[in-house]
Amino acid sequence: MRNQRSHKIFGDCENFLYQKGLTDQRYLTKSPKLTASQRLLHICSNLTSTTEKRFTEALTAWYLHHKSFIEEKTPNPTTGRLTYTHAKLVSAYKSLMRNLPYLFTYKKYKHLNIPNTTNSLDGGVFSQLKKFIKLHQGLAKKRKVKFIDEFLNDYNERRNKNKRN
Repeated sequence: MRNQRSHKIFGDCENFLYQKGLTDQRYLTKSPKLTASQRLLHICSNLTSTTEKRFTEALTAWYLHHKSFIEEKTPNPTTGRLTYTHAKLVSAYKSLMRNLPYLFTYKKYKHLNIPNTTNSLDGGVFSQLKKFIKLHQGLAKKRKVKFIDEFLNDYNERRNKNKRN
C-alpha cells in the first residue's frame, strides 16, 4: 500500500524504481554459469541503451529459445511437489515481463527527467536512508514507515528546490 506522500513523489509509476539492477541482483548472479542466465543477463545489461520494442523482441526470442529449459520441473524431495528446476531464472523472466510497461518510463516521459538507472538513489538517497534506519532500529513499523515517508519527501523538496535555483 502506498501512502499519499510517496504517491506525490513518485507519481503513478508504480514500479518507478524497477530498473536493470533489481533483476540482475535479485534473481541473476553477476557471473551466471547457465547459458540461459548468461544470455538473459546480457539482454538486461542493454536495458538502458535500447528501445522498448528491441528489448521486448530480445526477451521474447530468449524465452522461445530457452522455453523447454525454463519450464523444467523437479520434484521436491521433501514434499514431492513439482517446482521449477531453475526457479530464479523463471522469476527473473517473469519479473521482467510483469514490469515491462514500467522499464521504459524514463523514455516515455522525457520531460520529467527521470534517470535511466537508480544509481543516484542507490549511492545517495538509499545509503543515507539505510544509515538513519539502522540508527533508529527500535522504531515501530508504523513510525518507520512515517520516517521513510518524511525522509523521501524532504529529499524530493530539496531536489526540486535545487533544480529551481
